[in-house]
Amino acid sequence: MVVSERVLKWAMRLYPPLLLQRIWVVSFYEGYKGVEVKIKKSFLNNNYNNSIFGGTLFAAADPFYPLLFYQLFTKKGYRLKVWSKSATVKYLKPASTDLHFKVMLGDAEIAEAEDILKKVGKYTGHHPIDIYDKDGEICVSLMNEVYVRNLDFIDQNL
Repeated sequence: MVVSERVLKWAMRLYPPLLLQRIWVVSFYEGYKGVEVKIKKSFLNNNYNNSIFGGTLFAAADPFYPLLFYQLFTKKGYRLKVWSKSATVKYLKPASTDLHFKVMLGDAEIAEAEDILKKVGKYTGHHPIDIYDKDGEICVSLMNEVYVRNLDFIDQNL
């Protein structure tokens, strides 16, 4: 279902798996070309080392590329199935403060994905996410593999 950036922002803010881990969507960019997210350090997501639990960090990053692709292409009239196919996570530094990150889709990335969806019917892409602490240092670096399937694709070679 296509919704406005504002509606999805509030839906994600109130979505229990994110809300209870103190993951806060600041905003979706116009046209679903990006999103800004904050992770508030709290007793709800603290681990025994007094840093943010790694599962919270992964949960914060996991849904956003698939959401952006889904909303962007559904708005263009595509019927899709989209999900995170895999991810690699590198914990570089303990997350002992509030964190933030941005996810961006460039016009070239979008055009490439759309071209592949039209020609092949499915797109798989690797997209990076770096999560920063309040001092601007990277605490976590992820590579999210996103799978997008065009449900209306008909192979012309059949």
